[in-house]
Amino acid sequence: MKIERLGLVLVFLLAACSKTDDGAWLGYAEGDYAFIAAPQAGWVTRVTVQRGDLVKQGDLLFTLDDVSQAAARDSANATIAQARGQLGQAQANLNLARKELNRQEGLSRADATSKDAYDRAKSAYDAAAALIAQIEASEAQARATLANAAYQLSQRNVIAYTSGRVQDVYFRQGEYAPAMTPVISVLPPKNVYVRFFVPESQFAKIRLGDKVKINCDGCDPNIVATVSFIAAQEEFTPPVIFSIASRDKLVYKVEARAPSGLKLHPGQPVDVRPL
Repeated sequence: MKIERLGLVLVFLLAACSKTDDGAWLGYAEGDYAFIAAPQAGWVTRVTVQRGDLVKQGDLLFTLDDVSQAAARDSANATIAQARGQLGQAQANLNLARKELNRQEGLSRADATSKDAYDRAKSAYDAAAALIAQIEASEAQARATLANAAYQLSQRNVIAYTSGRVQDVYFRQGEYAPAMTPVISVLPPKNVYVRFFVPESQFAKIRLGDKVKINCDGCDPNIVATVSFIAAQEEFTPPVIFSIASRDKLVYKVEARAPSGLKLHPGQPVDVRPL
């Protein structure tokens, strides 16, 4: 990420061994961004936010054209209406077939009808019952199609599932956004943390879960975070000559977080001290 590279350059410029004269470790603020994309491709018809806006969960962020999805919904509704109409007629036919079958059964018990007449009445009744089952199945399928069409239509209005400040808008109204491609990035406050670099000579002193104090120009003097990540691989501060004499140029990347995030801005230089 560009901010990370900028932060590394900043750290290396400030100190060759990532350590100030008073023993503090140098670093910078960083953030885990939420990249919000549409699950489907489409033309962007509206963007409701801009950079710097604060959004909450449930806020509308952008919309995509919905002509195809609306047509699918309307088609499913039409299929359901057609099935309901067919079901009414089929139910009437079934009632008539049932009456004829009952009549033939009575005549058969009185030996007043032929077996063929009874079989025809029974066959007509079974066919009418099967047609109703078929229509009901078609209606159920259409209702499932309608539910899916309604869901697909709802996905054309993309809302925020996290709160935070809008960092960037990648697509504007009138542009075509591919599926799964970020349209907006949001930085939730709880996702802001610090990344700093510990010299190899002091690496043994820091552990996961340790508390550290963070200082920066104009910041709250009581910012405390917990070490949440320690890189397994060391890095070098330039210039590098791999020898015993250059061991003080080895540094380890470390990250520290707070449960509710840190009130810092990504890229902001900080110095960190253990507590």
